Amino acid sequence: MTTNSAAGEYRVEHDSMGEVRVPAHAKWRAQTQRAVENFPVSGQRLERAHIEALARIKAAAATVNAELGVIDADRAGAIASAAAEVAEGRWDDHFPVDVFQTGSGTSSNMNANEVIATLASERLPEGRDVHPNDHVNASQSSNDVFPSSIHIAATGAVTRDLIPALDHLAASLERKSAEFSTVVKSGRTHLMDATPVTLGQEFGGYAAQVRYGVERLRAALPRLAELPLGGTAVGTGINTPAGFSAAVIGEVARATGLPLTEARDHFEAQGARDALVETSGQLRTVAVSLTKIANDLRWMASGPRTGLAEINLPDLQPGSSIMPGKVNPVVPEAVLMVAAQVTGNDTTVAVAGAAGNFELNVMLPVMAKNLLESVRLLANASRLLADRTVDGITANVERAREYAESSPSVVTPLNKYIGYEEAAKVAKKSLAERKTIREVVLASGYVERGDLTVEQLDEALDVLRMTHP
Repeated sequence: MTTNSAAGEYRVEHDSMGEVRVPAHAKWRAQTQRAVENFPVSGQRLERAHIEALARIKAAAATVNAELGVIDADRAGAIASAAAEVAEGRWDDHFPVDVFQTGSGTSSNMNANEVIATLASERLPEGRDVHPNDHVNASQSSNDVFPSSIHIAATGAVTRDLIPALDHLAASLERKSAEFSTVVKSGRTHLMDATPVTLGQEFGGYAAQVRYGVERLRAALPRLAELPLGGTAVGTGINTPAGFSAAVIGEVARATGLPLTEARDHFEAQGARDALVETSGQLRTVAVSLTKIANDLRWMASGPRTGLAEINLPDLQPGSSIMPGKVNPVVPEAVLMVAAQVTGNDTTVAVAGAAGNFELNVMLPVMAKNLLESVRLLANASRLLADRTVDGITANVERAREYAESSPSVVTPLNKYIGYEEAAKVAKKSLAERKTIREVVLASGYVERGDLTVEQLDEALDVLRMTHP
């Protein structure tokens, strides 16, 4: 029954604790409404991918429950149809529960149960309904469904969003590595001049960092894709018919195309979330790699007059509200902020992962929020860095070579001719007198004494040759 009040139209729903007023338009019911009222914390809701994963589980569970005789075929069909709409995103507005809620995710699991039950009931003849617990949640518990939904969502996000984005970035960096293969420049260690490298070698190193990040993520996937479904309350599988777990996981795997498997040990899978912690750690490593890459690009492009100015980044927008003509490395800066956020998210996931007590971790929603956010941010930032920065980088070839040839460290190949200590004297004299290494060597009598020939000197001081000794 719908009633008017000062706060608008509402209807009365009930659960095991009594009656609750629910907005008249809402597809959710009493338990969701209690959670909305109990947790006005952040205004942040479950990620879209997470809602989809919950719905996939509910659809698969309904199909398998019908096959196993747990619920009738009509109800199962209505549940599966309703869950499919939820998975498609048609009812996201009816998932109002805050991320910061009951630690098991029970509120969000019941939110899914209630919305799907309401939608499914609308598909059945009058007088027949679908119950959130007895039918939609049949053979399940929040304690196995909610963590399974996190693993499904994260597996999908990593395989479909992040890994392709990282591959895209790595390919962009590899193209630049080939383009810059003969652009010689000064190497730098401790932020000080070092022996020459090519710009291509540096970009190849960046590409390798990104490729290794993909390797790390793929290495974690087999454990991330293990699901605790079927363990129900504590891992024993109470109230679950034989064969349910494998059948539901197989159904979800078929629907999603993901490499999902049943947990090898349901008690580990129920009481701990180590695979989420592991995956988050790999995301942090990717963030660290992107930090190194973005910072190097900023430094190499610094200037245009008082910085290194070895490369040019694409001009994307005015860089100052007061200094005309100023342009800043805005995309690398955005990437650095993403990396900082992901690093912080990883700390949250680690702390939350350590909060498992006995048969259940009770910080699941915040783990889901941070892990899925990190995947989404890294995927978006990686594509942005490739498309809006790396693809448009050009090299200042002459300036880079000038740095390489003027660096005192190019004296290093002379060690074998005049020795380390003499070479150090040459380097210091070069700096003090603002002369090239070649000029100092010729003026210091090493050729006349027969320590080396002019030809050997020229060969030793070939900066491009130094990059491939």
